[in-house]
Amino acid sequence: MKRLSIRDFSLVLALVAIVAFFTIQSPVYLDPRNLSNLAVEFSIIAVLALGVFLILLPGQTDLSTGSGVGLFGGVAAVLIYNQGWPAPAAMGAAFVGAVALWALMGLLIVKQRIPAFIMTLAGMLVFKGLHWATIENSTIPVKVGAQDNLFSSLTTWYLPPSAGWAVVAVAVAALGWAALRARARRIAHGLTVEDRDTAFAGWLIPVQLLILLVVVLNQFNGVPLPILLLGVTAVAVFILTRHTPFGRHLYAIGGNAEASRISGIPVERTIVIAFALCGVTVAATGFLQTAYAGASTSTIGQFLELDAIAACVIGGVSLAGGKGTVGGVLFGALIMTALLNGMTLLAVDPELKLIARGLVLALAVWMDVALSKRR
Repeated sequence: MKRLSIRDFSLVLALVAIVAFFTIQSPVYLDPRNLSNLAVEFSIIAVLALGVFLILLPGQTDLSTGSGVGLFGGVAAVLIYNQGWPAPAAMGAAFVGAVALWALMGLLIVKQRIPAFIMTLAGMLVFKGLHWATIENSTIPVKVGAQDNLFSSLTTWYLPPSAGWAVVAVAVAALGWAALRARARRIAHGLTVEDRDTAFAGWLIPVQLLILLVVVLNQFNGVPLPILLLGVTAVAVFILTRHTPFGRHLYAIGGNAEASRISGIPVERTIVIAFALCGVTVAATGFLQTAYAGASTSTIGQFLELDAIAACVIGGVSLAGGKGTVGGVLFGALIMTALLNGMTLLAVDPELKLIARGLVLALAVWMDVALSKRR
């Protein structure tokens, strides 16, 4: 049975403290409208963080994701609103470009032995320059219209209340089936399993959170589309990392790359695929962030790579690799979003927001190092 750690308690207390502080400072923090906005912002950070998670697991890093978010959101916006492309074609082209570029970075890292820090730092600068050149240092508005409905509605479309409950019902059934299947497989292999009460509690907690989420969001316009996209991404990454050989390889490489290579794990191919999958989340986040901002500007994606890394580290992902969970990443992203949303609501000065981001990241890394020494 998994035991709660000091980190688990500290994260819950930190989230409660953040919510309590901003609620006292601004009662509208828990207003249904703001909570709906917070859900969209959480989805944007969390989708990117899940991609970064795949990079951190094998002990790599990526500083270029924020610039990529701006670039590929800008590419899609320019193709749709300046070049007249249909939204699906424009988004598809940007999507392919993101996956190709991230796969290329991964290939250069493993084949030319360029440190990931340097390669992605170079990518950050290159992608930022390409973004500015693509939008010609101007603002490309995301217009609401029939032909571009797919792009502009990414963050403005909501599920009707009844549909939201239908999604929850499917999710609850899927969680129950997955838990029972995993339990049966462990028993079949002679492994220890949790007692029934503990297993039931482990299923009940996420179910309650899902119900609470839908109850809150239905008080405004319903469940926003980004939450659904995040759900699909989270499930895909969870299955990939926990129930496939590829996922086991990611953890093994992060634990000991040389031992993994000797044991026959395709280390180089696994890392390249991880980077390519990160490119998928970069493109998706680019579309969401640009649509949510209502325009592609030179500041889209700025510092988002740091928010994604911070979300991972806060959630227990080790910067050295080999450790972390999807649930932890989501919780870390929720803490970052709650903090950033609250500061925006209070109109905190930009310089203070940067200081807060930096302190949170430093604290998260300190926790990672301190708790690693105890193990």
